[in-house]
Amino acid sequence: MQVIAQRPKSLTDLNFTYCPGCTHGISHRLIAEAVDELGMRNIMMGVAPVGCSVFAYKFFNFDMAEAAHGRAPAVATGMKRARPNMHVFTYQGDGDLAAIGTSEIIHAANRGEKISVFFVNNAIYGMTGGQMAPTTLPGMKTSTSPYGRDEKDIGYPITACELLNTLRAPYYIERVSLLSPQDILKAKKAVLKAMTYNKENRGFTFVEFVSTCPTNWGMTPLDAQKWAKENMYPFFPVKLFRDKGVEGGE
Repeated sequence: MQVIAQRPKSLTDLNFTYCPGCTHGISHRLIAEAVDELGMRNIMMGVAPVGCSVFAYKFFNFDMAEAAHGRAPAVATGMKRARPNMHVFTYQGDGDLAAIGTSEIIHAANRGEKISVFFVNNAIYGMTGGQMAPTTLPGMKTSTSPYGRDEKDIGYPITACELLNTLRAPYYIERVSLLSPQDILKAKKAVLKAMTYNKENRGFTFVEFVSTCPTNWGMTPLDAQKWAKENMYPFFPVKLFRDKGVEGGE
């Protein structure tokens, strides 16, 4: 019998422990599939910092390192420079990358470090109780903004792709979505492209996933998907920002 689909070898046999409806499992699988398809499992290293992403080391079946909150790009830089024959990626949430890790990600991108960054944006701090994150939308209620985010007081959501796209060095930047099967197929292509450029040591690659957090949003998984499409897309449009690997892609 021909096997049509199976668990990627780059995932362990452990069951995911993320909340029902969480999209971390989807992004894990996309990354693992790309690593398998490119034959990179034995030359792959990942870095996950504090947050829900910290559990990634249990689920990826290759070398993983934990980093202090926000410091994954710095750790990944050290790993890649110390072992240039290896290939390195970071897996980070919005509370990590766009808050305490803002300086780290900007300078790693500005240096054009030959690493890949996978950024999960669900507009909230997921692991620590649903606090307001740098990506929380105006008017969005969280445990620390019970009346909704007031942009006059707190400012507007940070848009990571747009911010990094102002820098000259990054090689590839794209925002994708995990909100529907069609979106996931497109996200797989972005992950595969980022990892291909990683394998070829082209430069800094960045993929953002528009995601959901049904538990902290206080919604069912289906309602969370609908809410994200209606409310997150206006602030975080799904699009390709830069691809130096194609003509006219900068």
